[in-house]
Amino acid sequence: MDIMRILAKSAPPHSDFLTARQMSKRLNSVRSNSMRALETAQNYFFQTALPRLEADLPGVMPVIAAGWSGRGSECWGFDDDISHDHDFAIGFALYLTREAEAEHGFALGRFYTRLLKEFPPEQFPASLSSKLGGSEHGVIIIEDFFERHLGFPGAPQSVEQWLYTPEYALAEAVNGAIFLDNANVISRIRRAIAEDMPEDVRLKKLAARAVSMAQSGQYNFMRCIKHNEPGAAMLYLSDFVRSGISMVFLLNRTFAPYSKWALRAMKSLLILPELSGEFEHLLTGSEPPEQKAELVENICAKIIGELKIQQLSNLNDDYLEAHAFEIMKHIKSRRISSLHIMEG
Repeated sequence: MDIMRILAKSAPPHSDFLTARQMSKRLNSVRSNSMRALETAQNYFFQTALPRLEADLPGVMPVIAAGWSGRGSECWGFDDDISHDHDFAIGFALYLTREAEAEHGFALGRFYTRLLKEFPPEQFPASLSSKLGGSEHGVIIIEDFFERHLGFPGAPQSVEQWLYTPEYALAEAVNGAIFLDNANVISRIRRAIAEDMPEDVRLKKLAARAVSMAQSGQYNFMRCIKHNEPGAAMLYLSDFVRSGISMVFLLNRTFAPYSKWALRAMKSLLILPELSGEFEHLLTGSEPPEQKAELVENICAKIIGELKIQQLSNLNDDYLEAHAFEIMKHIKSRRISSLHIMEG
């Protein structure tokens, strides 16, 4: 059950922020029997944190957002027992604009620290932090959150930012859930990232992925086998899978997560979710190279079929590179269409 979607559909406008009792009632009505960390954190926020926040700091309520987004399996809903061994703790972020943080940040930070000390979440113990881990909890300035994940303080504003920001970073910026957003700042930015990528940018990326898949999987994989270079062949097969993953997410008009969760996340897509298993089989199967080459061609055929459904190519050609040039013909921006076909 997708608890975040149900809550979002039932929520009032952002300007009319909810009381703890209202949100707790809605939450209880859709609670799942099996909770992961994100849902546990959401319960903790509405049932434990929000009533105390309303009582202790009522002045912050109109400008606050709360949620959990960013790095970590918890933000994807993919956490399990293994996830608990490092950088794991139940908590949430309290998001404020830089201006609001200057006024309320100190008091809000003290509130959050006191809350966890006096009313600690009981479901999961916190684990040790790694040097590469980063907390997505506590008081977070909204502009800093996006700067940390994307390199700029909000949604991409230029063609270059859309083209060259890693797709996994864009995915991290909009994953997880925003439990409450009375200021409608972070939610507005997340919507812009999720929905406003220019179509010409998507087409440019699709064309680049098509060329990469053709070069790595349809051409170089078996060529390296014939040269008796099996290691190089496997590198090209990995390149084919990486490009293919990105291709499938772009065909779904969304962003691929980083490698650890990309295949798992693909299973929930509407378009070509079955390719998740086929990509995994390419990487882990023990068949001879000739059979893997056949699977590569089958995958490319499905990609080509979807390109035709989306009216991006009408060629009768089995080689994906040919379709890349057809995709390029749909790009309206001369600036983008003049880029090298493999850029993006």
